[in-house]
Amino acid sequence: MEKKVYSVQGKEVKTIPLNDEVFAREVSEGSIYNLIKNELANKRVGTADTKTRSEVHGAHQKLWKQKGTGRARMGTKQSPVWVGGGVVFGPHPRDYSYTLPRKLKQLAMKSILSLKAGGENLKVVEDFSITSGKTKDLVTILKNLGVSGEKTVLILSKDDEMVKRAARNVPWLSFLSYNRLRGHDLFYSKNVLVMESAALSLSDFYNSEKSEAK
Repeated sequence: MEKKVYSVQGKEVKTIPLNDEVFAREVSEGSIYNLIKNELANKRVGTADTKTRSEVHGAHQKLWKQKGTGRARMGTKQSPVWVGGGVVFGPHPRDYSYTLPRKLKQLAMKSILSLKAGGENLKVVEDFSITSGKTKDLVTILKNLGVSGEKTVLILSKDDEMVKRAARNVPWLSFLSYNRLRGHDLFYSKNVLVMESAALSLSDFYNSEKSEAK
């Protein structure tokens, strides 16, 4: 597919070819669901904990004799039926993370990119840097590209510390490297800006034939 390339002034300067396998394939909704579910599960801390009846503090003697009082039999105050007693089937620390097959993750990423590229949500931008590192300079560029106040992802071809520095104070902007994408951020973003070199790198990085050779 052909995609327009915009300058930092927001003007169309040229078009570049993008790999149809990455930016124009059939969208797999199931793989997207599984990828986002996996990312959210891997972020869970899993530190919730409750005490069982064996862990609750307090005396363990029998509260009253078994028979003759007219009351229900009761062993200890740690019983779950008592206020302050143990918790039955409560949560305990655990690891919620799991691993997805590599091919499924790649299919999901290509589906999300194709979904965004199919509309006006994805724009390719000429490579740029913020030499001053100032947020206002970056915000000016984003406004020129028609982006302001809406959740936006900027995909970089390499780690640019000055761009990251300028983006730190923009709450609705996040940045990703082309080889370390996050499906959740991409899927739920209103706008996706891809630097020209990153767009070409994505076409190569998610190429099925090369992926099989690795």
